[in-house]
Amino acid sequence: MPRQTENLLTMPPPCGARTGVLLVHGLCGSPTEMRFIANGLTRAGYDVHCPVLAGHCGSEADLTETTWQDWYASAEAGLLELAQRCDRVFVGGLSTGAVLALMLAARHPHKVSGLSLYSPTLWLNGRRVPWYAALFRLIRTRKLAKFFRFPAPLDFGIKDERLRTFIKNALAAPGAPVIPFATPGIAVLERRLLVEALLPMIGAITAPVLMLHPREDDYAHLSNAAYLQERLGGPAELVVLDDSYHLVTVDRQRGVVLDRTLSFVRRWAGPTPRTQAVA
Repeated sequence: MPRQTENLLTMPPPCGARTGVLLVHGLCGSPTEMRFIANGLTRAGYDVHCPVLAGHCGSEADLTETTWQDWYASAEAGLLELAQRCDRVFVGGLSTGAVLALMLAARHPHKVSGLSLYSPTLWLNGRRVPWYAALFRLIRTRKLAKFFRFPAPLDFGIKDERLRTFIKNALAAPGAPVIPFATPGIAVLERRLLVEALLPMIGAITAPVLMLHPREDDYAHLSNAAYLQERLGGPAELVVLDDSYHLVTVDRQRGVVLDRTLSFVRRWAGPTPRTQAVA
């Protein structure tokens, strides 16, 4: 069994919160990627939960022991937990987390009230993806996939130079967490299998969707979001960000991402207890 990691980021729900938001981090990421969005949603009166996906926030061996079904089970457990205490639940996801969010909406249409997808990544086709990614498409088994590694870009998927410098210094500090600087081929294969399982279901997803995708995405071309917008079965809004790279939830336009997420949730969920009290 893959090692289960304790949830690292669950915001205390505001008193009387009836709308929950599940935020799902990306492949080889952590809930820290969602902290800015989570904090803003909590201040606005929403019950926010950010689970750690199975195999993440540990060693590379932990990650390679898991499958996409394990990652999905982590996200699904978070959805069911929020659904027990909230009248409605919205799901947001970053990169591969966006794919998991779509899968949740496909399999639990009555529990997901809406989706906010940040840099949704069906295909790794950005400008920083290594040339052998095309060859890797021929790999279908974990036995062969283990011989591949996909190095992380030196910019961490972040356009803001000051933030990149801060991250580099933090990772170099004594006692800093070990962050993988390459994604194991096994994890990339499992990510592809997740996408293949999702694609036939996209047209059946009728929940409203907000997508925020950078024009200069270094991992996933903007065509990923355009593909979804054309094929989703419900209303789908696409916001193109002109001053961010892949990690839009932490990059220069994270404030725009938060504002658009708040507007989206308010539009489809109605006022929170906090906004009602102010009124």
